[in-house]
Parts: sequence; C-alpha cells; structure tokens
Amino acid sequence: MNRRSKIINVNKKIIIPLLFLPMADIAQIQRNKEQVNGNYVTIGSSDSEADIIWKAAHVVPSPRQLRWQELEVTAFFHFGINTFTNHEWGDGKEDISQFNPEKLDARQWVRIAKEAGIKQVIITAKHHDGFCLWPSQYTEHSVKNTPWKNGKGDVVKEVSEACWEYGIGFGVYLSPWDRHSSLYGDSEKYNAYFENQLTELLTHYGRVDEVWFDGANGEGPNGKKPVYDFDAWYVLIRKLQPGATIAIMGPDVRWVGTESGVGRLTEWSVLPVDAKLQEKIAAGSQKDVTFVPQGDMMKDDLGSRARLLAAKGLIWYPAETDVSIRPGWFHHPEEDDKVKTPDDLLTIYFSSVGRNSVLLLNIPPDKSGLIGKNDEAHLKAWKKRIDETFAVNMAKGAVIRCSNGLNTPALLDGKDYTHFITRGKDTATLIEFGLNGKKTFDLLLLQEDIRTGQRIERFVLEYREEVEPAKHGEKEGGTWKTIVEGTTVGYKRLLQFPAVVAGSVRLRIESSRSNPTLSEFGLYKLAE
Repeated sequence: MNRRSKIINVNKKIIIPLLFLPMADIAQIQRNKEQVNGNYVTIGSSDSEADIIWKAAHVVPSPRQLRWQELEVTAFFHFGINTFTNHEWGDGKEDISQFNPEKLDARQWVRIAKEAGIKQVIITAKHHDGFCLWPSQYTEHSVKNTPWKNGKGDVVKEVSEACWEYGIGFGVYLSPWDRHSSLYGDSEKYNAYFENQLTELLTHYGRVDEVWFDGANGEGPNGKKPVYDFDAWYVLIRKLQPGATIAIMGPDVRWVGTESGVGRLTEWSVLPVDAKLQEKIAAGSQKDVTFVPQGDMMKDDLGSRARLLAAKGLIWYPAETDVSIRPGWFHHPEEDDKVKTPDDLLTIYFSSVGRNSVLLLNIPPDKSGLIGKNDEAHLKAWKKRIDETFAVNMAKGAVIRCSNGLNTPALLDGKDYTHFITRGKDTATLIEFGLNGKKTFDLLLLQEDIRTGQRIERFVLEYREEVEPAKHGEKEGGTWKTIVEGTTVGYKRLLQFPAVVAGSVRLRIESSRSNPTLSEFGLYKLAE
C-alpha cells in the first residue's frame, strides 16, 4: 500500500433510498447506470432536446474529481528564485547562488495550511524561470548548485514528507514555460526534457495527488514557441500517478478564469465538447479519457441548456478558483502589511467554495523559508470564523414537509453522500422546514449529491412572515416572502443575505434537469 494512501478516501457508499422508491423509479435508476459512461456522455444525431438534458443530468465526476471536489480548499506554495530576487516572473538568468533559505521549514508551511482547514498543497517545483526546487539530473539550474544545505537540499522532498506527516494531499506545479532551458523553442527536444523532469517528480516523492499546469508559452532562444505535448504528459501522469488530478491545463479541472477568488454565480460542472473532441471521446470509450474542452472557458455561460444543445458530447469538468493571500504570488517584504484579512478570506470562501468550485489559496513563504506571522494569524482567524459560523445549523431538528419528496431526513444528516430526491419524474418541488421556534440566520447552504450529477437550475428560499402569533390548534398565519434565490448548486452553494428571524422556511426548487438530489440543507448565522 502506498504510504500516503490513508488520506485519500472518496469512494464513500452512495446511499439512495431504494426501499422507499416506487418500482418505476428503481427501474429508472437502473437505466441511468446502464446509459451513463461516468464523467462523459456522447450525444447522437437523433437525440432530442429532452434526451440531451437528461444525459447532462447524469454525467458524474470521476473518483479523482470527486476526491478533489471534496477537498474544498487547497493551497499553493509559490517559492523559488523569485523569492530572493523579489520578482514575480524571472527570466532564467538569475544568479541562483542567492537561493539560501536558512530557516526553511516545510513542516511549518504544511502545519499552518492544515490548521487553516486546507486539505492539499501544491509546491511550485519549477516556475517560468526554470529553476528547480529539486536536484533534477536534467539541468544544472536547480537547488543542487546553491549554497542551501551545501547543494544537498530538496524542497519538493521536504514538502512531500511534511504532507505525509500531517495527513494532507501533496501536489506539484511544473511550469511548461522554461525561460532558462536552451532546449525551449525546439518542441521535440523540449517535450522530452519536460517529460524527464515530470517523471522525476512523479516517481521520487511517493503519492502525488495533483499535477498543476498553466498554459504560459513564450519564445525560446531560437525565437520560436514550442508546441507542448500535453497529451503525452497526461498519459505519463495517468501511468505513474493514476490517482492524481490534472489541473488547470488538464482533463480533470479547469481554471475559473480570474485570479480574484471570485467564481461565477452560475457554475456548471457539466460542459459541452465539440465534434473534434467527440472523436477522442469515442476513441477512448471505456478507457480513461484524457481530453480537455477547447474554446473560451472564461465566458459567463459555459453549461446552460442553450450551450448543451449544440454539443456533440458532454463532460464533467469542474472549476478551480485561485487567488493569493497577498497582492503578489511570490513573497515580497513590502507586502507584509497587505495580507488579506480574515474578512477578505471569508468573502473569497463564499465566492469560490460557495459557488461550486475548489479554492486554491496561495501562501508564499519568505526568503528565510518560513510563512510570515501576518499570513499565519489571518489564516487562523479565518478558520475560526468558518468553524464558528458552521458550528450550528439552525435547521437541525426541523420538521420537514414535502408532498413529492423521498428521504427528507438526508437533508439534515450532515452527510453529502445521502440525498433527498423527488418522486417519479418530478423536476420541481417545495420543501418546508418548521424550525422548532424562531431562529436568526443570514446564510444558506445547499449541496447536491454530485455522485448522481448536477441538476438544479433555479431555486428560491422563502420565510413565513407572521402577521400575529398563531393560536393553539389553529393554522399558522402569515405570508411567504423571498429571502434569496439562485441558479446552480453543485457540490456546495453558499448565499448570504440580511439576517432573518423566522420559525418556518421553505425551499422551492423551480427547475432541475432531472429529479433533484439534494444532500444537505443548512441555515447559519455568520460569526462575528
């Protein structure tokens, strides 16, 4: 068994209340299993609009995508020669003898990350300047030729071992653009060089849980831009680290489109693919598909019904939302007083994790090799706010009423792998929660069971505004008023609103691509 396999456990049992389902529903579930090929599905020329929407509702994440989504918050450690030159992007001509982080403590980095609730970290093993944080045998531009530990150090190793010790995921970033290598610009030679370095990272450090690429591509010494052989790199990763997610220039995870920490208000994880990529899907049928959708991934509308109807195939391709805790990605001393506040980080959490994406938060160590005191303090305070906010679900113990729903207790059981579902073919429902007395809340949490797909398109939360207290034995009086409304839910949706005091609320799911499978419902009060 791999020494770090214990931290990966996503194959939770999918609990569907079969005992309570009509035979027609059980038959439909069986047909779902037979017709869906996991995280992709083909669309035939004879498929109707209803067929396409049904297929979109039943595309599901692969096991590695599900594990990644459940992490919710991951971290980047941007660290390298830029840390010592006080630059964001190096040109590959830096004097690497400057690299000497005398107090480097990867255990401190990972400990701080874990204490902040972060479940996986990614080290910038090589940035665009080409300097390698491990002693690569394929270049002299690495830690082996620096004063740090007399050339015997290995930052990647220290981070990987710290991750093992603290029980969190470990990932590597390897920049395709290398401004130092003389091979860059010669596609064939450089791709071979890149694969050699990638192989080192995937074979020397135990389990790798994520491999992160960007698309940066500049001119090499010959004045040409190389053509990256992403397909070969994907195959290599699948061979050497089959459990690793590949982001964001990769088949498992896409970039949300900004570095602000703000995701879309409507974020679909099921996206269309075109005819060319459909051929790759067909060729990879029943295999481990490694294709990436082409086109503009930055649009506001990526997965609406209108977008799906022109597709040749559909895939599960979730979003990652990245941001740095500081203005820059590498540590700069002049930014020590510009670390994002706990309030800033909480807002980012709501607009990333709370909008159906995973937050990738950059925490850059300084040139001594440590994460700064301000960064650590703000991360701790942020985690405290999150823990206190979600400590008490105001809906816990509520009396739930739904005329066309099954397994309503799953909505409040704290498990994202059990779910409420509607009867028959109902794609809309109304769920009322009697809160056992008046409660004050200003935050809504919803989660779909994405093991069955992403389906909800529109929902509204309402509360009963009482005209006067209902008398004993009489029907409760008052009118229903809207609190907040939204579109997609996905793995998690968090919506803030002005505080409401109410004893009854109801959730109206107005539109869904198939029977909505809601796993969690929560009402919370934001901690001060």
